[in-house]
Amino acid sequence: VQLVESGGSLVQPGGSLRLSCAASGIIFSRSTMGWYRQAPGKQREMVAVISSGGMTNYADSVKGRFTISRDNAKNTVYLQMNNLKPEDTAVYYCKADVGIVASIDYWGQGTQVTVSS
Repeated sequence: VQLVESGGSLVQPGGSLRLSCAASGIIFSRSTMGWYRQAPGKQREMVAVISSGGMTNYADSVKGRFTISRDNAKNTVYLQMNNLKPEDTAVYYCKADVGIVASIDYWGQGTQVTVSS
């Protein structure tokens, strides 16, 4: 199983970024995919999740600014991030949950997003 994130960068406050996560080795269309982030000194937190059926869930801190989407033909999940704030600075991780009865999670290596002027 491989989850490869890309798209992280340094961006000014108010700017936008799109993260991508390309998956292999899993049945992508049946997997729940998610984006999580971890800032220095803080615990990893959920940012956004999208189910195999396309239902989405967002952290309150990103609602209205971030959008998660998936392309099953490309085995890729995206995170469109708009109106970025300094507090969005973190390493962003992609997660695939391939479990049916219980969670079976796989993680990517992470991509750094830094929001600073």
